[in-house]
Amino acid sequence: MGSACVFFLWSLNIVTQCRFDHPWLLFLLPLAGLGIGLINHYWGKPIEEGNNLILEQIHEPGGGVPRRMAPLILGMTLISHLFGASVGREGTAVQMGGSMASFLGRVFKLHPDQMRILLMSGVAAGFGAVFGTPLAGAVFAFEVLTTALFFRYSGFFSVLIAAVFGYLTCRFWGVKHLLYQLHGCSHHSFVFSPLLLCKAFLIGIAAAMVVRIFVTIEHTLHHQFKKRVPYAPLRPFLGGIIILLLVVVVGTRSYLGLGEWSPNPHDITMATLFQSQSLSYWAWAWKLLFTAVTLSSGFKGGEVTPLFFMGAALGNVLSLLLGGPLDLFTALGFVAVFAGASNTPFACTIMSMELFGTSHVVPMAIACFASYFFSGQKGIYKSQRVC
Repeated sequence: MGSACVFFLWSLNIVTQCRFDHPWLLFLLPLAGLGIGLINHYWGKPIEEGNNLILEQIHEPGGGVPRRMAPLILGMTLISHLFGASVGREGTAVQMGGSMASFLGRVFKLHPDQMRILLMSGVAAGFGAVFGTPLAGAVFAFEVLTTALFFRYSGFFSVLIAAVFGYLTCRFWGVKHLLYQLHGCSHHSFVFSPLLLCKAFLIGIAAAMVVRIFVTIEHTLHHQFKKRVPYAPLRPFLGGIIILLLVVVVGTRSYLGLGEWSPNPHDITMATLFQSQSLSYWAWAWKLLFTAVTLSSGFKGGEVTPLFFMGAALGNVLSLLLGGPLDLFTALGFVAVFAGASNTPFACTIMSMELFGTSHVVPMAIACFASYFFSGQKGIYKSQRVC
């Protein structure tokens, strides 16, 4: 799975660079959406549920995950990114891991309990390898199964091995994950000051509100696309047209693709959000809208990296409104929004340590758990069991 993620990340960098080198590709986004819709309509119906299919098979191993999921989701994700769709990469990595794990389970005729652990291992390996966070990937594979705060760790060591080796394989192939350094706010008395912890709690609540808005808009748009456009392949075609109109309205391409980097110095990216204050008060809202339209209409990729962008943009604004270190507040929003959207506060707290270091784990944990508690039980994974 580590090697598969290396190929995926390498391919993703190529198509992203190609999109920046040839800006006119964006105008073909509706046609790319039509192509994705046709592929999904004729060959992708068994895998249409995506991540939710993996979760369902972990809960109740049955027919397994179709082998076609890995190549189809990889191809459709790369097409989405090539033409500028606002999608992520976590969904692709998780689905590739689940597909490969399910195939191996059928080959070796594993018992359902063994199949469950193998599927979780595939999820953990994909998540850990694509983000460079193996410990968070292992915990995520368990925590994402249910909205309950406490969960069983049966088989955790096997899942941890898969996540760590997926990550190490990426490192062996020379993949360098994007890491962030927080400067000037690691003093012990500052990190544990009551005022800062209260502000971290407020950021968590704000992140929860963003999660509620995102989930509501995405689910509403998904329902409306299905209701208004009965022929499924036309939905991403229409979604592509709406994205083009949004680009015209906003006047920037900052909210396309992953949003991690851009050769245009005027674009808002996650890197600039950690460095410059008040780039845009509404960057989080625009990214939210771009992503909701893209995913609800049928483009493929995932929500996680766009959620990171929304959270970072929210933290950037709150650092100005609440008064606090720009990079720390941006990082708090970064992890808190995903914690609320996925109902995985433990995994996100661990992710914060892997991405930002251990000095700020207390305010990170407070933001993540506040977002989890106030975001409600409805998240981005419909097959996550509500407890």
